Amino acid sequence: MKAIEISIENYTKALNKLIEGINQANDELDRDGVLQRFEFTFELFWKTLKLILKYEGFECRSPRSCIKEAFEKDYIVDSETFLDMLEDRNLSSHVYDEKISLEIYERIKNIYLVKFVDSSKSFQDYVRNL
Repeated sequence: MKAIEISIENYTKALNKLIEGINQANDELDRDGVLQRFEFTFELFWKTLKLILKYEGFECRSPRSCIKEAFEKDYIVDSETFLDMLEDRNLSSHVYDEKISLEIYERIKNIYLVKFVDSSKSFQDYVRNL
């Protein structure tokens, strides 16, 4: 249980750093920093899901399986957006193309951030209800 609380705390800190980066981004270098923070936040997101699911008796081994199971258990509402995040995380960490990076940055800012904030609230609710 303590591991879940620590994971949620780390996820929340990373999310706050992502928000800070988005709010301060003015140029390409700043946007690259947001992409890096997004990758880190996504990693903490799915690993937090993994801990919660393990506590609930389900073993998931990959981000994709954790997202799908979390959706089935109503820990997240929109699995498709989180699966899109996974694809964008993979793209941003393995391939650098300025156009693709800008497109991913816009999705982070306009779509993904809201989902991360919602999941943070859901994680907090989960811990309170244990």
